[in-house]
Amino acid sequence: MRALYDVPAPAKLNLFLHVTGQRPDGYHLLQSVFMLIDWHDTLHFELRSAGEITREDLGPRLAPDDLVLQAARALKAEGALALGAHIGVHKRIPSQAGMGGGSSDAASCLLALNRLWALNLPLSRLEKLGLALGADIPFFLRGRNAWVEGIGEQITPVTLPHARFAVARPQQGLETRLIFSDAGLERATAPAIISGFAADPWRFGRNDLQPVAQRLCPEVTAALGWLGSLGLEGRMTGSGSAVFALLPPGLDLPSGPPLWQVRECSNMEVHPLTGWASSDD
Repeated sequence: MRALYDVPAPAKLNLFLHVTGQRPDGYHLLQSVFMLIDWHDTLHFELRSAGEITREDLGPRLAPDDLVLQAARALKAEGALALGAHIGVHKRIPSQAGMGGGSSDAASCLLALNRLWALNLPLSRLEKLGLALGADIPFFLRGRNAWVEGIGEQITPVTLPHARFAVARPQQGLETRLIFSDAGLERATAPAIISGFAADPWRFGRNDLQPVAQRLCPEVTAALGWLGSLGLEGRMTGSGSAVFALLPPGLDLPSGPPLWQVRECSNMEVHPLTGWASSDD
């Protein structure tokens, strides 16, 4: 039986997130820098000749029809395959945190099944499938820290210095749709340029979603306050409830409040699965 075990799916942090406009179809236009960190989920894949795609939750229970299953079905249809797969998911990245866990799982699923099923589709084909499922998936498929624009499809690699970060997700999560549908959301931040970010990557910009998130989810404010009590300058990542801060040398991160998920993370230069799909058409 062919199988791929211990396939990683790393999380990301948004170093900043600006909303620069909104398209007629309702999608918001963003600017952000996505940074890979070493907090990851683990997926396992076993080939099934009968054609069925099944999923087993090895940690917290996932939604019945999550992005992993959607990605697997989309790839199977793209390849017109009779083969199937059994997928095990060990979920560690917290949900509704703004850390891209679901999108990362879907990207790793596309890369792994592309190999397990011997489809050998190039990244461009996988990215097209991924973008139809979630705006963050192409970033994880590309596998490098990046300046991201549009709705997530315009990706420019950036180089970041190695650093450590405190990441805290309070007990309460936050749904993306609640933030983006809020009338109080800032939707007209002036576009930035990469050189401005590169001059001070850890302090550049802001998260335009944070004021709305703090109003909808008071635990975001509590988490920022906890980081502040440690002398750290916190910021929300993405559109969830997790916050993060740069850790100075020599500072050990204490345990967070009960029921919070708190972790010291390092950034990553490249995704562990970089090279699993060809970049050539």
